[in-house]
Amino acid sequence: MEDFTNTPDTLLLDFHGEMIDPEDARFDAARGVWNAMIDRHPALIAQCRTVGDVQTAVRLAAARDLPIAIRGGGHNVAGHAVCDGGVMIDLSLMRGVTVDASARVAKVQGGALWRDVDAATQAHGLATPGGLISDTGVAGLTLSGGIGWLRAQHGLAIDNLVAADVVTADGTLIHTSAEENPELLWALQGGGGNFGVVVGFEFALHPIGPEVMFAAPIYAVEDGPEPIRAWRDFLDTHGDFVGSLCEFSTAGGEDFPEEHWGKRVYTLACIYNGDPAEGEALLKPLSELGNIVTDFSGRMNYCDVQQLFDTLMPAGEFRCYWKARYLTDLSDEMIDLAMANALAAPSDNSLSSLWNFGGATAKVTADATAFGDRSMGWMYSLDGVWTDPGDDDANIAWSREGWSNSERFGHRGRAYLNFPGLGEDNAALTRATFGANYERLVEIKTRYDPQNRFRFNQNIAPTV
Repeated sequence: MEDFTNTPDTLLLDFHGEMIDPEDARFDAARGVWNAMIDRHPALIAQCRTVGDVQTAVRLAAARDLPIAIRGGGHNVAGHAVCDGGVMIDLSLMRGVTVDASARVAKVQGGALWRDVDAATQAHGLATPGGLISDTGVAGLTLSGGIGWLRAQHGLAIDNLVAADVVTADGTLIHTSAEENPELLWALQGGGGNFGVVVGFEFALHPIGPEVMFAAPIYAVEDGPEPIRAWRDFLDTHGDFVGSLCEFSTAGGEDFPEEHWGKRVYTLACIYNGDPAEGEALLKPLSELGNIVTDFSGRMNYCDVQQLFDTLMPAGEFRCYWKARYLTDLSDEMIDLAMANALAAPSDNSLSSLWNFGGATAKVTADATAFGDRSMGWMYSLDGVWTDPGDDDANIAWSREGWSNSERFGHRGRAYLNFPGLGEDNAALTRATFGANYERLVEIKTRYDPQNRFRFNQNIAPTV
């Protein structure tokens, strides 16, 4: 066990948070993250209250030559928020959000969750693209891209990141924007947590809500793929205003007709990125594509839509293994494969989904952000979700097999790095995903983190 009792007083003098070591009764609760599969034991957990606390924790790790894991929301499926034997910097006490409604900018602390951002911005009738689960951390989702409901009109989360404050590997606080340290901002726009601890984000905001049009007609897998094919063709025409996914799941509970309980279904879930009345008329045909199981479509409060998927994956209750790849297009053959994979899922809790791109997301050039190429038309995600450790092998195999079988439909070998399995394909996936941007990212990584202190991520190794 690492001994922190002899740390120089000058390092800890101004620390206002909580330092938790393995002997502390709070240690097990503090090291836990959202994915119940993850069981790691850091040498020290630094629960920070201030930017100064983060700087102290980073300098402490450097003094002890220890790597650093960064916990924002703790939601990363690979468990990158916690490490064995290093320093876990926990930002969960830093969740403040302030909104400048006239400038349409939100300043967000590094430990905030998307529900914090949504509540603060919707008070002014504004929003910025976030995720689909409201207890996801802002930091982790954003830094690897951030795919949410508003992508059709407003792009990814990174496309709305206009500035950030970062504590780098030597404990220095750096502000980055288009005018100040722009190379670092570029790297943060998709390059993950490789470059430091982002203690503050600034996001551009857009008028939306409080009411939006949400479509969610549900069809039975056993009735075939025709509604999915019609949905695909619909989005080819209307994808500039509709953020959507086709999600495969298992029907159950009083919201579904009893004859469908336990059967696989798919939801053609959409948000219209504009006036809800226009969206209601435009999306209505999606509920008329075949024999419908049930329909949850209707005008809803934006914050409620942002929380619809929360109950599917409560923190710490499920074991999870997720893999996702970008697709060049959505062929009939790929749809058939997705249908077959959904039927083969060994757990009723598992999900899989097809996501559309286009619109504002596709208009960003490949070199404008670290995220890279935007020419993919779709994404396919396999989200293994189960409870029994004895079922680990079967569920991981299902996700990996479906992901491998979809490779022939993939887009240049690229993957969504927020869904990296357990990170076991890190080196190859990271290089392929960043493509032509990879070498530039290596240069920036080497400048800001030459010792690879921040390595618990889809890691970009510095040159040595």
